Parts: sequence; C-alpha cells; structure tokens
Amino acid sequence: MEISNRSTVTEFVLLGLSAHPKLEKTFFVLILLMYLVILLGNGVLILVTVSDSHLHTPMYVFLGNLSFLDICYTTSSVPLVLDGFLTPRKTIPFSACAVQMFLSFAMGATECVLLGMMAFDRYVAICNPLRYPMVMSKSAYVPMAVSSWVAGGANSLVQISLAVQLRFCGDNVINHFTCEILAVLKLACADISINVISMGVANVIFLGIPVLFILVSYIFILTTILRIPSAEGRRKAFSTCSAHLTVVVIFYGTILFMYAKPKSKDPLGADKQDVSDKLISLFYGVLTPMLNPIIYSLRNKDVKVAVKNLVSQKRFTP
Repeated sequence: MEISNRSTVTEFVLLGLSAHPKLEKTFFVLILLMYLVILLGNGVLILVTVSDSHLHTPMYVFLGNLSFLDICYTTSSVPLVLDGFLTPRKTIPFSACAVQMFLSFAMGATECVLLGMMAFDRYVAICNPLRYPMVMSKSAYVPMAVSSWVAGGANSLVQISLAVQLRFCGDNVINHFTCEILAVLKLACADISINVISMGVANVIFLGIPVLFILVSYIFILTTILRIPSAEGRRKAFSTCSAHLTVVVIFYGTILFMYAKPKSKDPLGADKQDVSDKLISLFYGVLTPMLNPIIYSLRNKDVKVAVKNLVSQKRFTP
C-alpha cells in the first residue's frame, strides 16, 4: 500500500562522485583526454582499414568493426559522465536512461561475439592456412560481422525491454556515473527475479561461450605454432594473433577483476570500496577502447605501414 502511493519515477539522479567534488574536475580532464584518444585512435584505424586495399581482409574487417564499436560504446556513456562531472545535479530522464542502457549493453555483447569471431579467423589462418581463402571468404566474414551486431542488439533489446516494464517508485538515485543496468534494477519496486535470470542466461551466452570458444581456438593455435620447426616461423605465426590475444586478455581480465574481487565486510570501508568499484567500472569503459588501436598499431606491421602511407598521402596532397 505504501508503494502504490508513491509517484512513478520519471527521471533518475546519477550520484557519480557527488560526495567527492574535488575529484570531479581531475577526472573530467582525465576521462576527456582518454575519450579524445579513443576517437582519434579508432578513427584512424577505421580510416586505414577502409582506404587501404591491402587491408580488405577478414581480420581487418573485424578490426574495423571493433574500432567502430569502441567509438559507439564510449560515446553512449562518456559524454554523460563528463556532463555529470560539471553539473551540480546530475539528472537523466527515464527514456534517455533506457536508451543509454540499450546502447552500452548492445555494444558490450557485440564486442564479446566479435572477439570470438576474430579468434576463429586466427584459428583458420594458422591451423588451416590452405583452406583460409575458402572458409573466410567475403560471403562468410561479412555475415559473421553483421551477425555479431544483430546478436548484441537483440540481447540488449530483450534485457532493456524487461527492465523498462518494471515499476520504479520512491528512490531514484543511481549510485553510478551512468545508467548501469544492475544499479537501475536495484531501484525497482517489483520482483526482478526474471531480469536476474535473463541476464544470467545472457552472460553465459555472451561471456561464457565466447571465452570458451577463444580458449579452445588458442589451444589449437598454440599447438600448431609449437609444431613449426623454425623459430622464425613460430615467431611470425604468433605475431599474427598476438594483438588479438592481448586485447582479449585485457578485455576479459578486467571483467574478471571487477566481478571476482572480494567485497569488504567492514561497514566503515564500504564507502571507499563503493567509490573504488565505480572508478574501476568507469576506467574499464574507456581503457580497453583506448588501448585497442594502440595495441593493433604497435604490434601489427600491416597497420603501421597503412598509417604511414595515409600520413604520406595527406602530407603531399595539395
């Protein structure tokens, strides 16, 4: 009866770092710089993969998709975070919150699938090089890339549809920088068991299965590389997948660190841990997209050559 008398929530308040105003300006500058690096680095990668005909191969098509995805993922949340650092009362309408949740959730699920497909591409290239042109033909890798976006979007649509059907009343303060779906669900004045089950199933499909697929792929890849007789041959073979492996370790390693670390049982340390969890989540959202183009540029000879050619063309173009 008490709940039914409360007004329905039409907007949310993003708590962010409101309790630590001195940190807000510092993190505003830091996150802004990281966001600019993300836009520049991934923008350049997209440009070179589109403009250089030598990079019109499955691996670089996937890489271009990954760069575009990272731009979309950060753009769905970082501007909101930056605005929150400068705005005294950080409010967001319910509809805008739902859109932001949909975009960030869709991009995250899509990246998991895309990383799995990139692992399959490396598996075929190293373990079955003679069949690579046939297996990873254009009629195969284009639908693979498209299906990763469709799968991520469909999953997000299901999760957000279930979330917006919940009744929100009373408390409308989200203890986060953005409309993080778990933080939003905690505010619902209804049973969220279906949402929890649905997200659990989605985590198995979009986190568990890709991780298992990547793990199995790299077991076969490493087994094949170790069978190569020459050290130079092993080095060249491993260099073709080292950038992807580095990105996978950073991406999933950060997720495991966020969710597997133990929670403090000391009430006096709860606030510090809460701030720590939010900052880790914030930097996770910008660190991986920022590192991806750097990793692929430093560890990939073809990309470095394409970037140099692009710079040379711009320099000598009147």
